[in-house]
Amino acid sequence: MIKTVVSTALPVDERLLIKKNVISHGNSDRRICVVTGTHGDELEGQYVCFRLNQIVQQNLDKLDGTLEIYPALNPMGIDSITRGIPGFDLDMNRIFPGNPEGTMAEQVAYTLIHDLQGADMVIDIHSSNIFLREIPQVRINVQTADKLVPYAKLLDVDFIWVHEAATVLESTLAHSLNSIGTPTLVVEMGVGMRINHGYGNRLVNGILNLMHAMGVWTEAPGNISVSAPTVSVGNQVNFINADASGVFLTEIKNNMIVEKGEKIGEIVSPLTGEVFQSVEATTRGLLFTLRAYPIVYQGSLLARIHQL
Repeated sequence: MIKTVVSTALPVDERLLIKKNVISHGNSDRRICVVTGTHGDELEGQYVCFRLNQIVQQNLDKLDGTLEIYPALNPMGIDSITRGIPGFDLDMNRIFPGNPEGTMAEQVAYTLIHDLQGADMVIDIHSSNIFLREIPQVRINVQTADKLVPYAKLLDVDFIWVHEAATVLESTLAHSLNSIGTPTLVVEMGVGMRINHGYGNRLVNGILNLMHAMGVWTEAPGNISVSAPTVSVGNQVNFINADASGVFLTEIKNNMIVEKGEKIGEIVSPLTGEVFQSVEATTRGLLFTLRAYPIVYQGSLLARIHQL
């Protein structure tokens, strides 16, 4: 059943509509929510929502509870290929929990929080931006790690990054929901403005696996194994940044083990043919983030490595 969560007036007789698909079956009152589209240039979640809708509706007898799918929390951003909310110069994931008496964007954020509140699990799906490619991973604040890491391990991702608290994260959807007792997992994967079917299919499998573990899906995904992810806690992540501006060239892929000193790529000058920097791994570990957009400036993030 399609329900309208938000309906608010826009200029020139238009309305901002945020919708969800509510799929219910069986006797359980358990509720799983899958949300995406907070950033308009992050599209990996669109495929996941599509496939989840297909699979669950075609196998409704296996559902015991409610699955709610929110494919577009920022529909204007998706329509205009804009990361934030067009016309407001706002990152939607920096205004939660919102304010019922605030601006239009703050009212929308407030309404979404209260619509999701009370779910047994919320899965918040993001892509990377257009500059970086991420392997399928879950990012968890250290304050909620004990509760959420066991659930994250069910999602068929390659990596779980337990990070320290940061002030900027306090205004995100996930932090706001976790703070009021609604468990929320943040998934990051792929690259901005693109859809990776392989990553998406794995996450769909993982969500069904999580639903099964929580008693909402009666059949475990039997023909696809769920990966055992690497869990990173504390200061195990090394950041590699550009020492020079230029074009970043690489032949390697992320999600591989690199050795300390191994060449990851180089920053070059198309004008002179010079190699400005030979980029090397700073430690032995799992390369889980890699630069996707080749134009770089001094200080640009090139890679992240989980130290082994």
